[in-house]
Amino acid sequence: MANAEKQAMTVEEFFQWQLAKEDRYELVDGFPVKMMTGASNFHDRIATNIIAALGNQLKGGPCWVASPDTATRTRIRGIRRPDVTVTCAPPRPDAYEAREPRLVVEVLSPSNAGIAWQRKLDEYWRLQGLAYVLLIDSLSVRANFYTRRATEWELTEVDAID
Repeated sequence: MANAEKQAMTVEEFFQWQLAKEDRYELVDGFPVKMMTGASNFHDRIATNIIAALGNQLKGGPCWVASPDTATRTRIRGIRRPDVTVTCAPPRPDAYEAREPRLVVEVLSPSNAGIAWQRKLDEYWRLQGLAYVLLIDSLSVRANFYTRRATEWELTEVDAID
């Protein structure tokens, strides 16, 4: 696609465009946005520990865990790449996105501190089957766990190991 960075893309166009790129991108309002690379050891350790723990818990069932390489469609022209996604839809060999995500996990770190998290929460709200969003701070013992309720996210704040 010529001038892909200059004209709005559909999700399908974005996936084809992304295949030719080495870097990872999100699609925001139809435009590719390069993601930060080089996660800190803490960020990476938290994300991989969550993937391992959830993978073990979900083993043998219909649900599975995806890494940030698997996209989550949030809008008609929007793709996000959470650090961890849980979906219960069967994986397809020709797909690049998690269909019907149930949980998304984002690890917060200095590299993504400038991201408008409320906007992401609003985008995630549009996903009818998404029941949970977990935001984990990589620099302190702190997490925000959002549970979908009838008309809003219910927030549970965690600031202790136990």
